Amino acid sequence: MTDALSIVIAQIAPVVGDIGGNVERIRVARAQAANLGADLVVFCELVVAGYPPEDLVQKPAFQRACTNAIETLAADTADDGPAMIVGAPWKEGDHLYNGAFFLKDGEIAAKRYKVRLPNYGVFDEPRRFTPAPGFPDPIKLRGVKLGLMVCEDMWLPGAGEALKQAGAEIFIVPHGSPFRETALNERVVASRDRVRATGLPLIFINQLAGQDEVLFEGAAFVMDQSGEIAARAPQFIEGIFPTQWRREDGGWICVEGPQADWVSGEEMTYRAVTMAVRDYVNKNGFKGVVIGLSGGVDSALTAAIAVDALGADRVRCVMMPSRYTSAESLEDAADCADLLGVSYRAIDIEPGVAAFDEMMAPAFHNLEKDTTEENIQSRLRGVILMALSNKFGDMVLTTGNKSEMSVGYATLYGDMNGGYNPLKDIYKTDVFALCHWRNNHHAEDLLGPAAQVIPDRIITKPPTAELREDQRDQDSLPPYDILDPILENLVEKEMSVRDIVAQGFDEKTVRRIEHLLYMAEYKRRQAPPGPKVTAVNFGRDRRYPITHGWRDR
Repeated sequence: MTDALSIVIAQIAPVVGDIGGNVERIRVARAQAANLGADLVVFCELVVAGYPPEDLVQKPAFQRACTNAIETLAADTADDGPAMIVGAPWKEGDHLYNGAFFLKDGEIAAKRYKVRLPNYGVFDEPRRFTPAPGFPDPIKLRGVKLGLMVCEDMWLPGAGEALKQAGAEIFIVPHGSPFRETALNERVVASRDRVRATGLPLIFINQLAGQDEVLFEGAAFVMDQSGEIAARAPQFIEGIFPTQWRREDGGWICVEGPQADWVSGEEMTYRAVTMAVRDYVNKNGFKGVVIGLSGGVDSALTAAIAVDALGADRVRCVMMPSRYTSAESLEDAADCADLLGVSYRAIDIEPGVAAFDEMMAPAFHNLEKDTTEENIQSRLRGVILMALSNKFGDMVLTTGNKSEMSVGYATLYGDMNGGYNPLKDIYKTDVFALCHWRNNHHAEDLLGPAAQVIPDRIITKPPTAELREDQRDQDSLPPYDILDPILENLVEKEMSVRDIVAQGFDEKTVRRIEHLLYMAEYKRRQAPPGPKVTAVNFGRDRRYPITHGWRDR
């Protein structure tokens, strides 16, 4: 029995479905850990398959590939190098399990299956996996009993206590814990509950990846027996992070480990969304992105995120002015493109507007102009962006924020055209806050200039779609400092109109916003995906019917 262990946390970025590539990523991390003299390398939940694999796991060929990968990785450990804990789906008889595998000495030394399968928010694991029949016993490494729990099994009482009773000395918990603004604190609180209930230290391993709408920021950590964090891996940064452990009279102590500073607030959100764009574009094989740069704050922030994610040479920006576009907007878009260093051009939509006016004149004879003509302008811009996307192989990034998407202040087949929407889960008031943060800060994983990238006037001028003379967002919507709290209460908190009004909001305004929220569901169903940031995003979290008659009376 040893009194010292070297355990390496492998914070890597698997790609869902790229089983061969994920095996190579695991091998590279293990080789690096071996050079550090590690006894054990631990990886995130379902690292072989990538997380969440969704219904891919129901394909027999996929299941066989995962099984073969585990057996291959087990054989690798016959080289006297470090043991591994690796996650993968595992078919056993008629049952498919979410498994974690202890690989050492050339064999699968132990299999442990997830007991609690989450079925809330972005999770629907009972649809795909069978729960393990009971909590497992510890695994043994060099005489040390390690309590292995898979993700959700740690979050509630039961598994940790059972493992402690069976003699576990250190908890190891592979996770696929998605990013949201409150996630870091929630993980720490849940881990502390298990540690204080058992008196055992804990290693929390998390995935690092953007996967469609779901993000994983890494941020692995070690928690000591008292419930304090003893080591932290960084957010958003891939790598292997060694931890050194020593047995003392009171149990095992982590005596050395990474000491990263975790960020919060606007920096955390900005870097999370940047990672999401980088992974979505790169994993789907696009050369770059194209963005309609209007001179407004949403498109400017989207362009800044794209440059920080991909580099300026992979971002193409286009200004598409009409007769209603102000000189300020033309100047601001050009200035923003210059600050970011991106490719930039202007394409006038007026010839297209004139052509549509002529084409539609017989059908619209003697009818007043209304939002129909405004939407034609937006849809012309959408056609231009999609044409550039087709011609040059760049994906269109849409620029609508959560406030607009909530109330339908967006045009189907127009400004909603595109493959991905970085701001989909970010309210307008937070858009301004992120612009201020980016103009004054930078980080090592951001590829754009370490300087101001969004002109001040873009942030300070009144928001407008510029689809008619003297148009302002507040002509159609309440001010965003009123609209956004109402929306947060309706969407994130599912509050009643009565309770929102009791907070001091005007009842007529709240009822109108609730009506717009429900009426825009059909638009949101046709919107591109975007990264989850808040507690409740549109799509995986909030699944409302399009057709329904409910109103909060």
